[in-house]
Amino acid sequence: MQKRILNYRIIIEPEKMGRKTVYNAYCPTLGVADYGDSIDEALKSIKDGIELAIECMKDEGKEIPMDNTEEQVVITTKVKAPPDARIVVV
Repeated sequence: MQKRILNYRIIIEPEKMGRKTVYNAYCPTLGVADYGDSIDEALKSIKDGIELAIECMKDEGKEIPMDNTEEQVVITTKVKAPPDARIVVV
């Protein structure tokens, strides 16, 4: 049996929890989220969650969505803020 490889976009962001930083991981296509104490841990956790979500969708006879990573563009941009704006890093 041949295994098919599915590609998903994952967003990983740090979050301060007291003195500690954890890393939140999110897969927008599947709506799966998890976290870890490091980026590697967060990535491992979200991959486990994605595999579980896919298995559940398969068992329920649902179609499994997949990102078209070949055509997606993920980018950031810089814009000027008004001089008196109160800025907070999120």
